[in-house]
Amino acid sequence: MDRQPTFADIEAAARRLKGVAVRTPLLEAHGIGQRLGCRLFVKAEVLQRIGAFKFRGAYNTIVQLDEAQRRKGVVAYSSGNHAQGVAAAAAMLKVPATIVMPTDSPAIKMANTKALGAEVIAYDRYSQSREEIGQRLASERGLALVKPYDDTNVIAGQGTAGLEVAEDMAALGLKPDIFAAPCSGGGLSTGCALAIKEKFPAARCYSAEPARLDDMARSLSAGKRVANDPAARSICDALLAPTPGEVTFPLAQRVLAGGLAATDEEVLRAIKTAFLEIKLVVEPGGAVALAAILEGRLDVKDKTVAVMLSGGNVDPATFTQALAS
Repeated sequence: MDRQPTFADIEAAARRLKGVAVRTPLLEAHGIGQRLGCRLFVKAEVLQRIGAFKFRGAYNTIVQLDEAQRRKGVVAYSSGNHAQGVAAAAAMLKVPATIVMPTDSPAIKMANTKALGAEVIAYDRYSQSREEIGQRLASERGLALVKPYDDTNVIAGQGTAGLEVAEDMAALGLKPDIFAAPCSGGGLSTGCALAIKEKFPAARCYSAEPARLDDMARSLSAGKRVANDPAARSICDALLAPTPGEVTFPLAQRVLAGGLAATDEEVLRAIKTAFLEIKLVVEPGGAVALAAILEGRLDVKDKTVAVMLSGGNVDPATFTQALAS
């Protein structure tokens, strides 16, 4: 198992990503905040390279590979955003990339991954193990495996988004009371919380997951890693990890105050709200933290709240459904 990431790892990742990743804006959602009785800010990672935060961790990992490994290439498994992040980072660094993607990945994510030059190998997420396929390819081809979340360098890279939130809050003379981020395996939520709590120890940080797929929330409550029901489904295709990571969960126990959840219907409403009021296009998995806040899962009255909008790669049909909700 990888070692636990530190704040120094996040600072080092930020130096590697400077001038490469987009420093996405922290935007105040004035109207929504007024209705909720708080100051609400959103971190617009929908404007990141490849339309999601995943580029950060992928680049921070691949850029540290030695030349011999770069020539052989990398392999990753992902439903879409990590796939695109790895493909984009690999292309920038001239590293061959192979991506294992489920057959039901959103078409926009699969098309973008292929367009970035990666070889895509499809699998059935309900009958095959992406981890087994990825490990086999790594062994057979001598590829470096870039994990989606359970890796120190990946977590540190994702944590740079949280570092930017903390820096931008400080520049405004504000202290965040609450921070919430979407969570699948936990790389983003724990990495960001680690950075934010280094700067603002009193901040309460939360993961946010789809209802019935809230394994991080239930694991935090149980004090041990628990799994989701294999039969559970959600439109939040980016947030379907079966259980918290071996590396991310101990970190979550240190830096997260708890976990939130939102239903698919609530997520669709949040996508619509983000578009109409913040003028941002957000995918279902990227909107789940905003949905939880909008639905009153936390008492935010008179507080300063920061929410991660983690990705914007939504299929047109799903976006149309959200606007009609």
